[in-house]
Formats: sequence, structure tokens, C-alpha cells
Amino acid sequence: MSETWIILGATSSMARAFARAVSRNGAQVLLAGRDMKDLEASASDCSLQGAEIAEAVRFDARDANTFAPIVQRATALEGMINVAVFVGSMPTQDQIDADPSFIAGTVTDNYAGPATFLQVIAPAIEERGGGTVVGVGSVAGDRGRIGNYVYGSAKAGFHTYLSGLRNRLTRSGGHVVTVKPGFVDTAMTWGIEGMFLVASPDKIATDILNAVDKRKDVIYTPGFWRLIMGIIKAIPERVFKKLSV
Repeated sequence: MSETWIILGATSSMARAFARAVSRNGAQVLLAGRDMKDLEASASDCSLQGAEIAEAVRFDARDANTFAPIVQRATALEGMINVAVFVGSMPTQDQIDADPSFIAGTVTDNYAGPATFLQVIAPAIEERGGGTVVGVGSVAGDRGRIGNYVYGSAKAGFHTYLSGLRNRLTRSGGHVVTVKPGFVDTAMTWGIEGMFLVASPDKIATDILNAVDKRKDVIYTPGFWRLIMGIIKAIPERVFKKLSV
């Protein structure tokens, strides 16, 4: 049976790796983002990888007018409708401290925009009796840390949204996977000091596909981040607030 993958934020390194992987499985791929020239090049690559259909479509998390055309294109195709959300932005906490207006964009890019799109397309997923949503959050959403608590809070909100959407779509045969990556070798993390245990985008894509196949609810990728974050979350608040982590 044919299946369509809508990939939001398709110009990111993780999204490219994921798009190539699902293309090799013969999926219909809609690559969504703002840089159409980049997306069209990726669509050509996905076609070479084996995608049944590979198209570039415009998506901007801050412009809800871009949402409906993507839904219309996806519903015109046969088979299950899947969505993978890679969209996001991460200004530094120092930038936000200097200019709090960054908060609105951070919340929109990482939570409000993707959540709104998923609300719009959820009925189509339910109508077809299946489909998968992959929501890429972050380990940063597990606990507010002094170094990135605005970004982390946006991801935490997205995690909670995905949990509720999972509860909803399960009733019609759909599924939602919440993905919590640690540090990944992407443009978002280049140049940031203190990076360690950095994973490749291909590793993340492989872990996501395995989670989709096994219908897992929440994964940390690479898997050792589950232990790391378990330790961080277990630190009492009276101690944690004195740490510079």
C-alpha cells in the first residue's frame, strides 16, 4: 500500500536523512519548508533514491496560510498519510535574554506552528484509519536548564501536545512517536560550546524508522540519553538550581 510522508522542516540535516530513508522504501514524499530551491534539489535526490513521488511544497511555521495547500496535496494521494516534524529554531539563551522578542518565534517554530499543522491534518489521518506522526522534540524539553530554558520550554510543550495527539489518533488506528534527540550534528548546533556525544543525522533517522516500525511511543536517540536525562530529572530542585548545566 502506498504511503505519503509529509516532512516539515525538510531542509534540516536530520530531515534529509529521514527523507532519503523513506524514499528508499518507495514512499511518496512531500518535502516542506521555506527554501524552495533547496527542497527541489532534495526532491530530485529522493526520486533517485526510489521515492514514488517526491515534491517540494512551501511550509512556514509562522504562516498558517501555507498549511492547507500541503494538506490538500497529501489528501489527493492514495494511501496512509504520515507526518514527520523536524521544524524548529534555537536562538541562544543569551540572545533571548538581550531581546525577549525572540521568545515568540521560538515558541512558534518549535511548538505552536507544528501543533497547528498537525491539528489541521489530523482529521485526514483519522479518516484513512492509520498513519504515523513523528514529532521531533529534544532532551532539552525534559527539564528547564539555565542555558536554554526558553527553547526547552517550547519543546516540553510540544512533547505534551504529542502525548495528547497520540491518545487521539490511537482510537482510529494511527500512531504518534515522540522523538527526543540529544546533540546532533546539524546547523542548529554548529559552533555551540560544550557539545559532546554528538550523533549523526543518519543515526537519528535509523532510530526514528525503527521506532515507527515498532510503534514506540517515546524514544531518546541515541538511546543513552534516556539514562542521562533520567539522572538529570532525578536531581532535587534545591540542588539543581545551583548547577550550571
